[in-house]
Amino acid sequence: MKIGILKEIKSQENRVSMTPAGVEQLVMHGHTVLVEHDAGKGSCFSDEEYKHAGGIIVQTPSEIFAQAEMVMHVKEILPSEYHLLRPGQIVFTYLHLAADLEQTKALMESKCVAIAYETVETNGRLPLLQPMSEVAGRMAIQEAARFLEMAHGGSGLLLGGVPGVPPAKVMIIGGGIVGINAAKMACGLGADVTIFDINIDRLRYLSDVMPANCKLIMYSPMTIREEIKTADVVIGAVLIAGAKAPRLVTRDMIATMKNGSVMVDVAIDQGGCFETSHPTTHTDPVFVIDGVTQYCVANMPGAVPRTSTIALTNATLPYALAIAEKGWKQALKEDPALAKGLNVCDGKLVYKPVAEALGLPYEAFA
Repeated sequence: MKIGILKEIKSQENRVSMTPAGVEQLVMHGHTVLVEHDAGKGSCFSDEEYKHAGGIIVQTPSEIFAQAEMVMHVKEILPSEYHLLRPGQIVFTYLHLAADLEQTKALMESKCVAIAYETVETNGRLPLLQPMSEVAGRMAIQEAARFLEMAHGGSGLLLGGVPGVPPAKVMIIGGGIVGINAAKMACGLGADVTIFDINIDRLRYLSDVMPANCKLIMYSPMTIREEIKTADVVIGAVLIAGAKAPRLVTRDMIATMKNGSVMVDVAIDQGGCFETSHPTTHTDPVFVIDGVTQYCVANMPGAVPRTSTIALTNATLPYALAIAEKGWKQALKEDPALAKGLNVCDGKLVYKPVAEALGLPYEAFA
């Protein structure tokens, strides 16, 4: 199969969908890999490294779209690429369609085969979302700590405090992969951490693995409404696979928070879980609502692209190989987890949560 590795064009996105080591493995299995010129530059992978791995460097994305049977991105297909898609072409990337009607319609009109990293699911796990969730969860605390600093408009608190001075209070809404990684970072820095989740079994598990400075509370609007009044940091770490994120923190709740506190909405790719959230970029990452700083960067792992790219390749390579070796239909037939990644096919929306979120017709894939 001819596989295309595209350069990311989203603002401040420096990841690439495949490392040279991943390209080498694809080539070793007999596949042709086209790599767009400077695709790996932001992650410190040179064209020479890709060539040494057996990749073929091409100059423009249009060449890749024209030749490749499967194109791989990190982020979603953007408007400048819509017209390049071909019927039957496999698109394998993060799509996050539940909050993106325009892209969904473009993929349907192209009649491509769109397989989303974030909806591949096995035993309740999202294996292709997990590595980026781990990165984003850890980064959420780094960014919160930065924006608590007075120079960045914060309240001037050190996240972990010092002896004789209490640490910052960190609320984490959601105890999944993002939440637990955020909590590990915050606890390690000495913050006063509370995780909220709706799953009592998950809370029991977290009580066994988290340190003593991490409290576990069952989620309810009432508990959030009360606890948020004294929070210094709120991390939105809620995910419903493939669907739009629920709005769990309202504008009225935010109005009760302390001036200079910080909110980080890691669910912004899926529409965000704070009522006031809207996507921001690494160049302009925050805005202020009622004296509270909100960080809503939609591609947080893009700030640490080297780590993110290697972690992403580790997760996606086996699936990319399966599609290339067997063809997408057979690969999906043999792997129910990968089959859940299929969102759009032959002009039809075949992933029900996206159809429900966007109010579009759903057709089961046969």
